[in-house]
Amino acid sequence: MATKKRLSYRLDRLPVIYPYNRRADNNIQLGDLVYYGPCPEYYGIGEVVRSMDGYCIVDFRRTGRLNIEKDAMATKYLIPIHKLNLGHILKST
Repeated sequence: MATKKRLSYRLDRLPVIYPYNRRADNNIQLGDLVYYGPCPEYYGIGEVVRSMDGYCIVDFRRTGRLNIEKDAMATKYLIPIHKLNLGHILKST
């Protein structure tokens, strides 16, 4: 019987934003905290550590269900935390 990983943040409460959505057009910079818009719960919250040509390297630090350390993603899939003012959601439970 597999046990579910207990996440330290309420990632299930982050809004799902698909890449074709108007809110997915973001100016992402180094050091921004971001999440993967279509499936926030699986990737978790990460920090942008490198950016080039419409892609970013994001350090997720295994915060999501998939335990991903780092991944390269197109910026249209990444949603910055500060833009949506999500501090109230990210507090530990």
